Amino acid sequence: MYAFNYTRAGSVAEAVAALAKSDNAKLLAGGQTLLPTMKQRLASPAEIIDLSHAADLKGIARSGDKIVIGAMTTHCDVATNAAVREAIPALADLADGIGDPQVRNRGTIGGSVANNDPAADYPAACLALGATIITNKREIAAADYFKGLFETALEDGEVITKVAFPIPAKAAYQKFPNPASRYALVGVFVAKTAQGVRVAVTGAGASGVFRAEALEQALSGNFSADALAGANVSSDGLNSDIHADADYRAHLIGVLTKRAVAAMG
Repeated sequence: MYAFNYTRAGSVAEAVAALAKSDNAKLLAGGQTLLPTMKQRLASPAEIIDLSHAADLKGIARSGDKIVIGAMTTHCDVATNAAVREAIPALADLADGIGDPQVRNRGTIGGSVANNDPAADYPAACLALGATIITNKREIAAADYFKGLFETALEDGEVITKVAFPIPAKAAYQKFPNPASRYALVGVFVAKTAQGVRVAVTGAGASGVFRAEALEQALSGNFSADALAGANVSSDGLNSDIHADADYRAHLIGVLTKRAVAAMG
């Protein structure tokens, strides 16, 4: 690794001020992505701004019909939180399936959403539940936030502070994980919301997370696994790599969607 400056931010305001002083700074959340890329010299920030001591970025609370999660809340805390498990158990289950215990105790929801890895789990939950990404500057609907592979709507100097998830009538998440990394070869989050049925897919799209509209339409008329029998998922625009080709991923999307619907009873 190479030399860089290190700043420990005690609050969002301190982090934003530190970002403004540097032309090449990176925010450090759980470090599950940034540190490995730095070790491989794929990233070389001049300054690291550590958010781990920013108390105003942590915590989980139920606010009306939403669960609001601070950006520096770990996957483990999301998985075990009583409010999350009661209101959106699918979100708790999703968090409990990320990586291994070491990753779940270091990785954060804000870091995951900010990085927008195409095989990450949280983007599917955000898109299916109609979450709102809250920053130090504004509120961004999930539908407008995810822009492509590792791309988001975040601007320079913008820091995610919270993610607000509307509580659905029902939801379930099913994932086919890579056995080594636990990243999703395909992950499907299905939710019955006030705006209708939503099916969000991660791990499969060449442009990152997306909604499977054909499956949503099939479930809107008859919310059952049987309704998906004639709904075919196209392999166009899906990933093909050493782990799975596009046709296999298309097949998995259908299988996992059926499993998610069946899990909701």
